[in-house]
Amino acid sequence: MAERLVFLTGHLAKVRLERLLAGLGETEFAWEIIDIGVKVAALMTEDIIKRRLTLAGAADRVILPGRYRGDIEHLSNHFGVPLVRGPDEIADLPAFLGRAGEPPDLSRHDMRIFAEIVDAPMLSVEALVARARTLAAAGADVIDLGCLPETPFPLLGEAVRELKAQGFLVSVDSASTDELSIGARAGADYLLSLDENTLPLAFDHKAVPVLIPSTPGDLDSLGRAIEAAQKAGVAFITDPVLDPIHFGFAASLGRFIEARRRWPEVEL
Repeated sequence: MAERLVFLTGHLAKVRLERLLAGLGETEFAWEIIDIGVKVAALMTEDIIKRRLTLAGAADRVILPGRYRGDIEHLSNHFGVPLVRGPDEIADLPAFLGRAGEPPDLSRHDMRIFAEIVDAPMLSVEALVARARTLAAAGADVIDLGCLPETPFPLLGEAVRELKAQGFLVSVDSASTDELSIGARAGADYLLSLDENTLPLAFDHKAVPVLIPSTPGDLDSLGRAIEAAQKAGVAFITDPVLDPIHFGFAASLGRFIEARRRWPEVEL
């Protein structure tokens, strides 16, 4: 007899959950979704579940949102049925249920994933290549060698050449013009964090510059860098810079919107 699973959720996630479970097709389990009556699923409490959940039939397991933080054991004892936490994200539910699920559809997006090795100066070339293979296997399109302030990177040129020889696309991200020059001469595909002052580094090399404001948040300076690159006939990518949450994140999103308004044709 097929296992019967009951999924508890809230208003916002219910439709998406239904679509995902239906998309699994024929399953080795029967399933039911119960909207517990809260807007955000993770905000359901132990008391709410006890008061509102009625199991109409025999359930083998009740799957709670992964971010539910109540006492699972108390609930299991109360209902006489195992209650378990599912994954934090609905998208990971197929794997939780033993299914591969559908791969994410990125067909409508033109994107490249840059994966930074943040401690690159501290690693050997062999270790960098090994890390690059791991990142590429996880979906990275470009391996970014992140340089560290006031930290020598004597193997930078050798690392870029070896990564290129192994078939990787490589970028170099540094505040040092010397390191950027070394990376460019070694054959890096991209130079990150160039501004209107350091952009000329890219003029004599094939590396694509990724342009940022010369002063954080200053889109006018970014505009001058864009104009200089266009005048020089250099291909480039524009980066208004996304700041971390709690450190200007919302304002930086606004800058991306404004950048697209100002420069609708440039690559962001």
